[in-house]
Amino acid sequence: MNKHKNIRRFTVTMLFIIQLFFLGMIIKEHFIHNNFIIVIIIVCFILTVFLGYRYLNLHHETYDYERFSIAIWVPIGAVLCYILNVVFALGSVLAAGIIGVLASFAPQINNQSNYLKKLPTAIYCGAFVGMSSAQITSSIHLVIAAGTITGILYMLSKNLFLGIGGKLGALAFAGVVIVTSIHWLYVG
Repeated sequence: MNKHKNIRRFTVTMLFIIQLFFLGMIIKEHFIHNNFIIVIIIVCFILTVFLGYRYLNLHHETYDYERFSIAIWVPIGAVLCYILNVVFALGSVLAAGIIGVLASFAPQINNQSNYLKKLPTAIYCGAFVGMSSAQITSSIHLVIAAGTITGILYMLSKNLFLGIGGKLGALAFAGVVIVTSIHWLYVG
């Protein structure tokens, strides 16, 4: 039980820190000259996000994880979207839309299958990874790595952030940020 709580805390804390960093960079970019306003806005964002995480009922009390056989579709969706986006130059929005529409038909293969009913969400989560700019994810290897990290986060966050819009995009963003940060530190 304690192991599950630690995994939950780690996942929520990591996503919280990545969100704050991203919001902070957006705010800093728009308010370069007035640092006092930046500090006030960042503090307001931190308080809002912290209070949201702390007091809203965003999580189930049970500790369930998504199955690996479902989460493996996240990197598959990422690669498919990346190929449509970069290789076929369809653009990120159209590529993600095509992958999302195709994924939505998976449950129609067998209406009784609970497994197939879970695939569209995982594939669409991967499509958000594949939407990344070729400047950020410059190779298919980075997309596979980001899709894999996002798949792990997808597995861990089954009972987290329920009813909150943007969960799949936030997970994809976290996966891409982690992989590109590691790549940047390694390559230099």
